Amino acid sequence: MKKVIVKKNTYYDSVTLMTVSKEAKKIEGVKEVLVGMATELNKGLARNIGLYTEEMDTLTPNDLFIAVDTDGDPAIVENSVEDLLTKKKEAVSSDFKPHTLDSALKMMPEANLALISVPGAYAADEARKAMENNLHVMLFSDNVSIKDEVELKRMAVEKGLLMMGPDCGTAIINGIPLAFANKVCRGDIGVVGASGTGTQEVTSIISRLGGGLSQVIGTGGRDLKSEVGGLMMIQGIDGLAADPDTRVIVLISKPPSGDVVGKVLSALKDAGKPAVVDFIGGDPKIIEDYGFTPAKSLEDAAYKAVLLSCGEKICDAPQFTMPSGEIDKLAAGEAEKMLPSQRHIKAFYTGGTLCDEAIHILQEYIGPLYSNVPLDASYALNDPNASLGNTAIDFGDDIFTAGRAHPMIDPSMRAERLARESEDESIAVVLLDFVLGHGSNMDPVGEMLDSIRLVKERANQRGGYVSIIASVCGTPEDPQGMDNQINKLREAGVVVMPTNAQAARLAGLIMRRKYDEQVK
Repeated sequence: MKKVIVKKNTYYDSVTLMTVSKEAKKIEGVKEVLVGMATELNKGLARNIGLYTEEMDTLTPNDLFIAVDTDGDPAIVENSVEDLLTKKKEAVSSDFKPHTLDSALKMMPEANLALISVPGAYAADEARKAMENNLHVMLFSDNVSIKDEVELKRMAVEKGLLMMGPDCGTAIINGIPLAFANKVCRGDIGVVGASGTGTQEVTSIISRLGGGLSQVIGTGGRDLKSEVGGLMMIQGIDGLAADPDTRVIVLISKPPSGDVVGKVLSALKDAGKPAVVDFIGGDPKIIEDYGFTPAKSLEDAAYKAVLLSCGEKICDAPQFTMPSGEIDKLAAGEAEKMLPSQRHIKAFYTGGTLCDEAIHILQEYIGPLYSNVPLDASYALNDPNASLGNTAIDFGDDIFTAGRAHPMIDPSMRAERLARESEDESIAVVLLDFVLGHGSNMDPVGEMLDSIRLVKERANQRGGYVSIIASVCGTPEDPQGMDNQINKLREAGVVVMPTNAQAARLAGLIMRRKYDEQVK
């Protein structure tokens, strides 16, 4: 039975409703369910999953709906959803929650930064209002036009403010984590990053190596494109140059546009502080020409930043922290348990920059990968929901997150995809990331365990074996408990590597052994 239950003029935030929708799917008899405000986006989602009814035509964005397809009684689903919403509401502090920027400023007149997370259509206006009130901005929202981004960042530069974003997922300002960020040590290394999970990987490794962070400034992923001109990366560099607590600077991004790279590195040179630069997959020569230290990976950037901070001689991070003999033995042991027909890797990522880094590393071992975020446009998947050969998927890409929580919050889409693809007899290796920290799912490994076990069970039933390689981005102090997450993976037969780069290299070694076997 399909039914739509309407609660007129009843508001809940989108993250709460996404979480409730996910929990409601576990109710016995429920085939599909969507709980949401009746925005055009959510109505479109209801159409896409076959839950739309004519009744929804009359609903407004102020109305809550519960659309369900169930073998049981829809009233049971309605009561369960109401119970879930009540529990969510009771879990929230009873402190005053302002509904507008003006009311928030009246409540907190001393505030100097606004974190904005609203639908993209409204985000630029809210950011503009915040800066008109002399607030720095972290704009978490995506789907903001590049025209608006340029206008906002020019305004920020004129007013001497930070305008981090749009689509800025990570920052740590004066020790305060914003959005997705890990619990790291304070210190003298400042970071400006145009990538969220890339910044998390670098800052987490710095902290695990015994270093510390002064400030971590995000820019949003498009900042180093020609249209934007690196405005916020330069603003962030200038801020770190003036910060007496920052001795070493780290820059993280995909390779900037050709007309932007010089501007950014010139600003870095003017800062007068030692720096490590990771333009992921870019040419290191231009970085060296400006007198800075290029990084070969996110791990390498963290490693070199800590060496600079300690006044030590700079050298490359090791390819593996395990001895080479042990790595070779591990790769051989994983490969030899597979059938000859197993010849493909599936890299399923919640972190976009981690996915990008993995593709760069893997192609050195096995050539190009098909992806929704390919390095070569000729390897773009026509349908991101279906893999083709060696495939890497960024589940945080806009195509997957419209109307859904980011996969670092709700990894169910990745779990469902892995379970579905467990039927593919050609899978040899699965590569996964798990990102901990504030804002992330409180048990990301637990969310994936059923799918991980299913992949292994189905391969075993076919007489084969699937090697699952993972890395955990985080620190021991993160709320999820890093050791606990790693132990769960190992108990499920997953090989856990210390960093994303090492996980991708191990996966590449295993795949190369499979290819060598086929040649023989």
